Amino acid sequence: MAKKAAKSGPRSGRSAAKKTEGRPSYALSNLRPPRGSRIKKVRVGRGMGSKLGKTSGAGNKGQKSRRGYSRRRGFEGGQNPLHRRMPKRGFHNLFGVSYSVLNLADLNVFPAGETVTPDLLRAHGFIRRKADKIKVLGDGDLTVKLAVHAHAFSQSAKDKISKAGGSFEVVA
Repeated sequence: MAKKAAKSGPRSGRSAAKKTEGRPSYALSNLRPPRGSRIKKVRVGRGMGSKLGKTSGAGNKGQKSRRGYSRRRGFEGGQNPLHRRMPKRGFHNLFGVSYSVLNLADLNVFPAGETVTPDLLRAHGFIRRKADKIKVLGDGDLTVKLAVHAHAFSQSAKDKISKAGGSFEVVA
């Protein structure tokens, strides 16, 4: 004969077991990292049964199969490398300073009495590169009185700024 189902009341032990059946219960003794989050390190050179025995995945013989091998940058296997095949021209000064140049005629857009700084020139789009220093050249005429701050000035720019009643200051 078929058994009758037990009552599932607040005091029966079966109802509590059914509630936790679908969910895992966690305790310090059974905590585990998520599946796939911890990958075992491949141990090479540990026998033929490990799939990476004997040559340990480095192929057979030759320079590239030896310990400590690292090919230097630009190495082409003994062939004359590209950086040596290309002709060299000119001179590159390691200590040279590059300036973004600005002509005095460009400064006429600022109102009289304005203090023109490198940050202001970059904000207005006169200077594009952030890293470059700024040199003011004396091309054109300055019609407004300005206080100009820049990294370098040509002699004619200094004269024209002073003539317009402005001032110039060399920024370090």
